[in-house]
Amino acid sequence: MSPGAVRVTQTILEQVAEHARQSYAKDEEACGYLTGPEGVALFCDEAVALQNLANRYHAVDPETYPRTGRTYFLIDPLKFAKAVDAGKANARPVRVLYHSHLDVGAYFSETDAAAATMGGDKPSYDGLFYLVTSVRKGVVDDHKLFVFSPRTKTFVETPMEVVQVP
Repeated sequence: MSPGAVRVTQTILEQVAEHARQSYAKDEEACGYLTGPEGVALFCDEAVALQNLANRYHAVDPETYPRTGRTYFLIDPLKFAKAVDAGKANARPVRVLYHSHLDVGAYFSETDAAAATMGGDKPSYDGLFYLVTSVRKGVVDDHKLFVFSPRTKTFVETPMEVVQVP
């Protein structure tokens, strides 16, 4: 294991992959978050799927929201903030925000960076990691984890270890 690597259980990564495949079938990006016990640093053993609101917002106001769920995800920021607060209160912090990319690979896009920083120069949530799952033609072919680098003020790929839990 690399020092400081986020550890995700195989079962949870499989749940993320399944969510990504199901969302691909609906022609939209999957999104959600991963949590883990407070006493075990950088360990994730629970996935919570979130609703991608991009298609709904696009249908109501395509001028303000020109992109559909196929090329971006939009979560309810209040629900996510409440999940982060609840995770702190319940000793199960939110550690990773995940989403999928359809037919373009696993990378951290400019849109992803703008959403993570709310257009600013630092992330809205300190210490949050970002998992991008690539789905091509309905098949998950990659997972990459990213974190904000204060030195470069960009999001950089970082180690992720998939672990088996007895």
